[in-house]
Amino acid sequence: MFRLLTREAWPKSICTQCLRRIQVRRGLATAAVGANAQPIAAKYPAGFHPSTHTTGAIAQDDKTLRDIFDSPQIWAQYSPKTKPHATRAGLFKNKHLTSPTGFSIYAQKTLAKAQRLVSKIISADTPDQLRRIVRDLDRLSDLLCRVIDMADFVRATHPNPEILQAANDAYGIMYEYMNVLNTTDGLYLALKRAMQNKDVIASWSAEEHAVALILYRDFEKSGIMLDEGTKRRFVDISNEIAQIGPLFVNGAAPRKPYLTFQSSQLMGMDPMVVRQLTRGGKVTLPTVGMAVNHALRTVEDEEVRKELYLACHTSSDEQILLLDRLLILRGELGKLVGHDSYASVALIDKMARSPQSVTTFLTSLASANRPLAQAELDTLSAIKHSQGNPNPLQLWDRDFYASKLLHSVRSKRKSSDILSEFFSLGTVMQGLSRLFQRLYGVRFVPRETLPGETWNDDVRRLDVICENEGHIAVVYCDLFEREGKNPNPAHFTVRCSRRIDPDELDLSDPSELEPEDDGMASVRNPHTGELYQLPTIALICNFARSPSYKIQPTLLTFREVTTLFHEMGHAVHSMLGRTALHNVAGTRCPTDFAELPSVLMEHFAKSPPVLQLFARHYESDTPLPISLLMQKLSTDSLLDATETHSQIILALLDQSLHSPHSLSSSFSSSSTFRNIEHKFDLLPPPLEETSWQGFFTHLFGYGATYYSYLFDRAIAGRVWEVVFREDPVSREAGGRWREEVLKWGGGRDPWKMIGGVLRDERVVGGGEEAMGVVGGWGVEGKKT
Repeated sequence: MFRLLTREAWPKSICTQCLRRIQVRRGLATAAVGANAQPIAAKYPAGFHPSTHTTGAIAQDDKTLRDIFDSPQIWAQYSPKTKPHATRAGLFKNKHLTSPTGFSIYAQKTLAKAQRLVSKIISADTPDQLRRIVRDLDRLSDLLCRVIDMADFVRATHPNPEILQAANDAYGIMYEYMNVLNTTDGLYLALKRAMQNKDVIASWSAEEHAVALILYRDFEKSGIMLDEGTKRRFVDISNEIAQIGPLFVNGAAPRKPYLTFQSSQLMGMDPMVVRQLTRGGKVTLPTVGMAVNHALRTVEDEEVRKELYLACHTSSDEQILLLDRLLILRGELGKLVGHDSYASVALIDKMARSPQSVTTFLTSLASANRPLAQAELDTLSAIKHSQGNPNPLQLWDRDFYASKLLHSVRSKRKSSDILSEFFSLGTVMQGLSRLFQRLYGVRFVPRETLPGETWNDDVRRLDVICENEGHIAVVYCDLFEREGKNPNPAHFTVRCSRRIDPDELDLSDPSELEPEDDGMASVRNPHTGELYQLPTIALICNFARSPSYKIQPTLLTFREVTTLFHEMGHAVHSMLGRTALHNVAGTRCPTDFAELPSVLMEHFAKSPPVLQLFARHYESDTPLPISLLMQKLSTDSLLDATETHSQIILALLDQSLHSPHSLSSSFSSSSTFRNIEHKFDLLPPPLEETSWQGFFTHLFGYGATYYSYLFDRAIAGRVWEVVFREDPVSREAGGRWREEVLKWGGGRDPWKMIGGVLRDERVVGGGEEAMGVVGGWGVEGKKT
């Protein structure tokens, strides 16, 4: 039914710092709160606009924003530790979550409310009742996600074991109920009745149409329309996939876990590393991990590099058996719901719409990228020949000669080690606020938190204030490293935006004097008077503190700056995608569209006009020397096209593995991998058989959608070139992007959004031809 319900079977979310990382935890989940925002029954006094500040107040907010991240003394004034006698708030100011037992209370109250709503939906029959079906289903989804997404976030983040267990129990209660909904057809039949009534459909808004289609597709993809015997088979297959998937992800291992060499064969490696691996006069080198990667970059002996390459690209037999079983089950799952392959089902609600369109995009992108990648490989080949080796460049040569190229370039350029001194965490957060103020008229305002409101005393709360609409979102920033914290950056929307209609109070518990509203923040739109729950966002990073953090702020590498901009791209989508319906709010959009705002933000991170807004030395306040950063970016991008080509091959492999061929008697993931490798690789594949697909663990989480990051890179590059490059801090450009894309969340056809913001009629209708156009732009969007 709801997208969350079937995520084991069909991939639903993606991020990509994401595809660049081997282990990623992405929460494009869903909820909201505000320190000064009022509970649902309250509203702002007439004429009150929290965005109305004097210039002096804005300047003070701007300074405080930097100080609470860079100055422990200033942060101490905001920390809940300074308010030991204050009333304890619930987590995210949820009135139930003041203690572990509150999770159970919250889940049970929500469950009772959901059950009343389900009864109402199933019995809907009159035209007036059917007109409300979509809003009621969306409301049901929001109720369930308030608990599920909150609990999921807490399970991933909270340091208290008792609270973790309570959140896990609440998650289980709601998930069990959602599974019950998945096996009954009453909700599906009610939606179907509504969609078959022309008068009802004509009364729906564009958002209601979009949500109806989303939910209807999700019902059908969950197999709810199948006969009982087929439905049982669907459930059995889904359960087996859910069991096999984690085994595949966690079981990636080479067929040969170690190789043994004489130390003389490893000339070029760091002698300290070699000594650490030496036992009994022999060097035992693991074929996974940092040591083998170091060896492939440094060992002079080409035959040794070849042996290492083959070993770390050949999976264990057990891993290949798991993968083949997973792919066969997925193929059967697709066939059960009336499609010829798993990819056909997974892509039906994506921008791509079909496997054929994905292949068209990837082959078009490969054509645009191939000359650039080939030129990079020619450079490496020339280095090989210049060192007296006349043989062609091989796959096991690439890292070795790439390392030599990078060393040569860096030795001729000024060191970029001082760059981090211009990127204190506070100045970067200040820069993001200044950028959003110029582009969209929104900014960050620090707010004190109450005891119990956050999961750690280091968490900073920022209210998002719009110059026209007032308080529009809350962002909780958990950015510093600590023991036991997940190191992967992530964006969680703990609760989405959603309009709260006046007639929703009919689900309130009659025994309560006030409406049941969680106590979380809501505000009225100052122009329309409509009541909205505020999006509440948790931004998670793991930045290392300065060793002398009490006198020196946390300084970020440029990679970390880019990461923070990327995650904030997801956050701004949640902030500004304030839709009336929960299912299309903010980042709740197709998988192959969800990364676009965050990838676009990476372009802002390296733009000189943007950097001039904030990048200054943490002590002297001198501006960043842009030429030094440009040198670093130039060096870092020397082999970008080669890496892009490798990602294209992986995306093509993903499509091929999830094609109808997975159900043929001759199917083998290893033969499929070799066919793709021979057809598309720019370097000659080895004569020996390898099975690297066993290490491609993204096949489980991103099955048939691995192309998405490349796709969003191409679109983001084009948006940057067409809309922002000339003036990246322009309100006109920001308004164009906000009005055409961000404000819609997932409530409008993404192709119309992209065609609108680019003023490009070729892509407005989507389809295979449009996918080919996007591929032709290349990943930087510079081609036409």
